[in-house]
Amino acid sequence: MRRTWLMDSAPARLTLLLALTAGLAGCQGELPAHQQARDGYRVDHRHASSAHNSRVHYLILHYTDEDQARSLEVLSGPHVSSHYLLPAEPEERHVFQLVEESRRAWHAGVSAWGERRHLNDTSLGIEIVNQGPALTAPELLKRLDAPTPPDLRWAPYSAAQVETLIALLHDLIKRHDIEPVNVLAHSDVAPERKIDPGPAFPWQQLHDAGIGAWPDDEAVARYTRRFRQSPPDLATLQSALAAWGYAVTPSGQLDERTRAVLRAFQMHFRPADYRGYPDVDTAARLWALLEGYRPEALEALPQPSAAGQETN
Repeated sequence: MRRTWLMDSAPARLTLLLALTAGLAGCQGELPAHQQARDGYRVDHRHASSAHNSRVHYLILHYTDEDQARSLEVLSGPHVSSHYLLPAEPEERHVFQLVEESRRAWHAGVSAWGERRHLNDTSLGIEIVNQGPALTAPELLKRLDAPTPPDLRWAPYSAAQVETLIALLHDLIKRHDIEPVNVLAHSDVAPERKIDPGPAFPWQQLHDAGIGAWPDDEAVARYTRRFRQSPPDLATLQSALAAWGYAVTPSGQLDERTRAVLRAFQMHFRPADYRGYPDVDTAARLWALLEGYRPEALEALPQPSAAGQETN
């Protein structure tokens, strides 16, 4: 029987075998760069949309109230976590990443800011190794009922921690387009449960480095002069706190919720006295912040009047 030329040629047979092998590899082996194999199906990435943004709207800062070894143990699960942990003394700006930014860490708990609730869904949590106050929480709250600001000791944040934190926050703010008003304390979003990162935290230093919100000195002085003559009543002050973002309902009553919110605001923006009482300086700082960052909310507030308001 006559053989074909193709079958008679050894090089031709080898070429055919290689072609068949390559074809099979293309069907069953590596996918093109624009495709991804998943469980039972393939995903094609050639038509990516530009209509999207980050799910992250808030950066929430905490202290651990533990040493570094215990902090790592606790934050590694199974009950709580954070995206990042700053060591007690970072070397070469070393930071631990414990949870991927795309994942939901368990750091904020029951929380609220503005119209948002359950801020674990929309935030990144940054824990800082710091021991917090020298007192227990019940002892601290008891001391805060004093008629004059108590002399309380809080663990300081080291220069290396602050330097590393500034670098980390600059990166997160840039990548997730975080607004200054949304760089927050744990106590801001959970004021009745939490006091971290506490009054020793250097909020003004962060602002000077281009991070977060801080009231303008001239505006504070202007509102201080105004409110010495005609301070806002408590309901208006509560409305202003809510306009800034705190979860407080205007009632005209200095209830525990309002005191906790005032305490959180003062720890953040007036750490010299954070007993949670309304006063002219607190109101002036709050109005200055609204003027600088939320002017439309400031315009919607009732005009302050002297009736019914005593300042501390």
